[in-house]
Amino acid sequence: MSDRKSHRPPPADAFRGRAGGSAVKGTIAIYFVRAVVAAVGARGQDAAPLLREAGILPGLLDAPQSRVSATQYSALWRLVIRRLDDEFFGQDSRRMKAGSFALLCRSVVHCSTLRSSLHRATRFFSVLLDDVSVELDEHDGRARLTLHQHPPERAPAVFGHETLLVMVHGLACWLVGRRLPIVSAAFAFAEPAQSAEYPALFGGALRFAEPRTVLEFESRFLDLPVVQNERTAKEFLRVAPENILVKYKNSQGLTARIRRRLRQALSDGPPALDSIARELNTAPATLRRRLKAEGQSYQAIKDDLRRDLAISYLTSSQLSVAEIADQLGYLDTSAFHRAFRKWTRSSPGAYRRAAVSTIDSPLAPAGETRSP
Repeated sequence: MSDRKSHRPPPADAFRGRAGGSAVKGTIAIYFVRAVVAAVGARGQDAAPLLREAGILPGLLDAPQSRVSATQYSALWRLVIRRLDDEFFGQDSRRMKAGSFALLCRSVVHCSTLRSSLHRATRFFSVLLDDVSVELDEHDGRARLTLHQHPPERAPAVFGHETLLVMVHGLACWLVGRRLPIVSAAFAFAEPAQSAEYPALFGGALRFAEPRTVLEFESRFLDLPVVQNERTAKEFLRVAPENILVKYKNSQGLTARIRRRLRQALSDGPPALDSIARELNTAPATLRRRLKAEGQSYQAIKDDLRRDLAISYLTSSQLSVAEIADQLGYLDTSAFHRAFRKWTRSSPGAYRRAAVSTIDSPLAPAGETRSP
């Protein structure tokens, strides 16, 4: 891809404050959209109207590499919960009725420490669900969240395990007001096709085909005080699950650091890998090796950043398609069109039009009442 050598800032009124204003948020892989849609189909219902209401083009489901914004996915998540009355998307024999997660949040904010709140949360999930339970234990300086299948020989629901871990970890991060770095994560299923998404959600030390699904972090964090209350819980629930899926992703890894650096220089033409290596006081070969250990490459980081910014600009700004192409460092708009079609199988204009209805008509979360 060609990179521009001059920078032209966006117009002063480019951003309307929708979907978080100019702050770019991560995007969600189409796999997770498919998983939610499959839950609707398993109940014999048509998900196409829900996709349209969430501003997601149904054709994106056929494009394995496509992405949607966190706002669009959150809208779909809430719509499906309302349709199914199940916050666990049919991943358990028993429905986790709408409002369950809100009830949990309002319960755990009254605990004094993360340890006591997580013990309460794991008991809560164990009461709500039949097929899987969560256990918190500590050993050798590590806190472990372990998922147990019931009965043990039952094959785990992959999307169910992913969803439950994201819920519990995101809840823990919110309770203490910071991301809890994940030391390692093991999964009781073979490595799935969507495993490229896992480092951002579960850290880089991943193992698959293990006896149980286990998430580990340093046990010292369990002593942190709970800093949330009933008032902040209301705001947290208003924008869930978007805040869980994006805000508490891994932001300290090498990939995230390089991504932040590239964003500062993207429209001027991103620096070469050798330049980034010098800034990090490391050799280019070492940098490539460390990125490979995180399942990334320098080119992939650049491409992913452009893709996420493109989706953010199209759904959260008034920039024209030509201005977006310029901001992303493309020499001409046609090159941006080609890249965007490769990412989403959609033109930038069609993608924006599909998203408008969701952005202009935000949805209240399941279990919450939106004021008129």
